[in-house]
Amino acid sequence: MHYEILFSPSYSLAKILLAQGEAIMAESGVMVSMSDGIAIETKAEGGILKSLGRAVLGGESFFLNTFTAQKAGEITFAPTLPGDIVVIPLANQTVYVQSGSFLACTPGIEINTKWGGAKTFFSSEGLFLLELKGTGTIWISSYGAIHEVNLKAGEMYKVDTGHMVSFDATVQYKVNKVGGWKSTLLSGEGLICELTGPGKITLQTRSEQSLISWIIPKLPKRE
Repeated sequence: MHYEILFSPSYSLAKILLAQGEAIMAESGVMVSMSDGIAIETKAEGGILKSLGRAVLGGESFFLNTFTAQKAGEITFAPTLPGDIVVIPLANQTVYVQSGSFLACTPGIEINTKWGGAKTFFSSEGLFLLELKGTGTIWISSYGAIHEVNLKAGEMYKVDTGHMVSFDATVQYKVNKVGGWKSTLLSGEGLICELTGPGKITLQTRSEQSLISWIIPKLPKRE
């Protein structure tokens, strides 16, 4: 399997070349194009309960699509929002991904939902994360460009919750106020995620929540 990311970082497209017999799993609705000879199978990956957890708790689709090359060909994927795509190889590892950022993965990856704990209760990003673990490759997307930060052991980094994309399982995190309650409520920054290394984190340069907050006041008012 070979791949490349085209048109990065604003309107990224993942182009994946499959040899005969190779397969890839993808989120529902992200396929842009594919060669003749690639079969698609749609199912509740991991069973009904895991799929329900991904859909209701993790913000992803209930069904996943598996594309299998009956002969060598290519397939392309793109996220819904304009932004970047990053590829993360896993070797018996675990990575946590925010809701809506999962794009595709190879069949060796197990997808679960993980309870974020009461510490994320006030976060607009939700209570649950997607847990991706195993050996293989995953593709995740962002709104805006992706910025990677590698943390050393004990090093802390603070990120607005709306800009989080993913982080390694070795990274410890907690959601906290940006400052005092006055700063949290009036600064426009809201809540931040405090991440402590070692491990890699990825951030998105734009926030969906900020976009929504900008659009809503401009919508026509009903008389």
